[in-house]
Amino acid sequence: MPLHRPASLLRCVFAVAACAALLAGCASGPRKGGDGPGEHPPPGLASVADAEPRLETIRPGGANKPYQALGREYVPMTRDLAFSERGLASWYGRQFHGRRTASGEPYDMYAMTAAHPTLPIPSYARIRNPANGREVIVRINDRGPFHAGRIVDLSYTAALRLDLLRGVAPVELERITYDEIRAGTWRRDGGDATRYAAARSARPPAGERVAAAPELAAMAALPAEAVVDASLRPVGAASEAIAAPVPVAATAQPRGFWVQLGAFREASGADSFQRHVAADVDWLMPLLATFGDASFFRVQAGPYANRDEAQGAAARIREALGLVPMIVERR
Repeated sequence: MPLHRPASLLRCVFAVAACAALLAGCASGPRKGGDGPGEHPPPGLASVADAEPRLETIRPGGANKPYQALGREYVPMTRDLAFSERGLASWYGRQFHGRRTASGEPYDMYAMTAAHPTLPIPSYARIRNPANGREVIVRINDRGPFHAGRIVDLSYTAALRLDLLRGVAPVELERITYDEIRAGTWRRDGGDATRYAAARSARPPAGERVAAAPELAAMAALPAEAVVDASLRPVGAASEAIAAPVPVAATAQPRGFWVQLGAFREASGADSFQRHVAADVDWLMPLLATFGDASFFRVQAGPYANRDEAQGAAARIREALGLVPMIVERR
């Protein structure tokens, strides 16, 4: 059996009733020889662009439901938390091309995707090959691998770009969080290293208890700012409540259009309000952030690319929460 064959090859073979529905959709099955790109692969695979991280709601259940594989239990993450690990990477190719992944999407061996046992689906991660310094960004949309020591199962193209097609090899994995996506700090060539470090250090440890939020009526009056617009990108509602990310106070706010929901003189008030909003309106959760300056901590949603998106977002928020949000533009 070639070394590159991941443990995920048995993903749908084990018959565990509790996770049968989940595993039935995995790109899996016994692998035989020749699991490469085929006779006529698309041109330019070595220069395929990284996956572009975007804000996607983490939904409990489905692909993020606890499950068993090969006698071991796995509990996927359902919160927006920083996560990193080191271990072995494998890859899977044309034997599974076109089959359904754990996310329900068809597996595309030529896309920048990967399988992970417990990272949220969907999620984004940076994978680095320490042997040559190469890095890629992939979208996590499948489960596996399940061999001891292996932490990620790469698509054929992701493995090609990392120069890992010859077999299983060590890699470093780091999940890209909502804060980093929102601020653009995941970009190696354009991120603000100071802001990146601050966002990382501001997150609480996993499992931290959240204090009860105050009533919406206690929201402080909004200070005047340049009014502009925004609409929420359509994001499906989650099937159950998801813990909201902890706001990060920052003096540098990403450019774009933001919908401001509230402004507070104390960080604790902004924190509680943000959590309350995220619990009541789950599609807002990945878009929320808190930004602080000398006077206020502002809870805002965004950023949005144009006024039309901003205005649509403000309308949805007003309908859902009974608030009158304001729209600001940061340049």
